[in-house]
Amino acid sequence: MATEIKVCMGSACFAKGNQENLEYIKEYIEEKGLDSEVTITGALCENKCSEGPRIIINDTEYKNVTREKLEEILGLM
Repeated sequence: MATEIKVCMGSACFAKGNQENLEYIKEYIEEKGLDSEVTITGALCENKCSEGPRIIINDTEYKNVTREKLEEILGLM
């Protein structure tokens, strides 16, 4: 089953860390050889800036995503 990761591209989420999160996700996918199993897309701002940075994986929304939290989340894939 393919995994879809949506990264909020809104300026608030990017300023709060999603730029770094996106880079980490790309590195993780490459290191684990998941290129053919994972799709990364950008999500438009949904005015949930106070919850950012936000990442959605297969319709599950993760809020206030830090690098440490992201490592844990990706480990569950």
